[in-house]
Amino acid sequence: MNNVLPRRSFLQAAGLAAAGSLVAGPGAAAHPPEETSSPRPRLLTGCCAYSYRKYLQPGKMTMEDFFLKAVDLGIDGVDVTTYWLKSTEPDYLHSLRHLAFKHGLPFSGAAIRTEMCQPDPARRATEIASIKKWVDATELLGASHLRVFGGKLPEGATDAQGVEWTAETMKQACGYAAQKGITVGIESHGGITFKASNILAILQRVNSPYAGCNLDITHFQGDLYSQVESLVPYATHAHIRDHTDGKSPEPLDLDRIWQMFARGGYQGFMSIEYEGDEDAMTGVPKLVEKIKMLSRKYSSV
Repeated sequence: MNNVLPRRSFLQAAGLAAAGSLVAGPGAAAHPPEETSSPRPRLLTGCCAYSYRKYLQPGKMTMEDFFLKAVDLGIDGVDVTTYWLKSTEPDYLHSLRHLAFKHGLPFSGAAIRTEMCQPDPARRATEIASIKKWVDATELLGASHLRVFGGKLPEGATDAQGVEWTAETMKQACGYAAQKGITVGIESHGGITFKASNILAILQRVNSPYAGCNLDITHFQGDLYSQVESLVPYATHAHIRDHTDGKSPEPLDLDRIWQMFARGGYQGFMSIEYEGDEDAMTGVPKLVEKIKMLSRKYSSV
């Protein structure tokens, strides 16, 4: 019998073992990594509603307008930033689902705000209840992925404590989401998730096939490229910009990033989350074309 693990599964097992040794100590077990149907990369072009926040926030654009804009851009799917949904009532969510269907527009997922890194059990319970509510809304919308945030590490707390609090919250959220067939992706977005090692440790503790990383390629403390690469095997969705964060943003080597996702056998959306200085109406289409080109270059589709 051939006992050699596929490269993607090996990376997952090795990464979680490393994360466990950092925080949990030797011998910590992780959920066995799921095998994909094919090791070949399948990179799809997506766009987050957040890219048009300067239009959505003041009401100059509706979520319906965003969907139609995505159709015009010729992208493969949309990430619904829920901040600008009119409501979570079933009739409204079903109308959005129907509009997307009529235009052949899949959902790459939905995105919410959370603060899972809470030392107070009561606050964690509140976060869990909120996530469950949005899992229900995501199901009504017809999406299969929900983005959540780890949140800030409380002053004086250690990374190990933050990992435990966040994992406890996410584990219960994922248990509920699994009943709906929805995957929960914790975003690499500052706070407790500033370090890839913390995200890996959280996922090790959650230990669920319905947990992963919403991999935002720009929000890291330390070397960006090495941390992105370490998380690719756990990526359930990706947020893409072409510049780093900070007061002096630098261009990102997107070709290098795409190579990492391709080597990791990633199959999913590379969703633009545009925050450039140029107006989104002209800046987003330019970034879309870059992403389309890279996805064709490195995808097996």
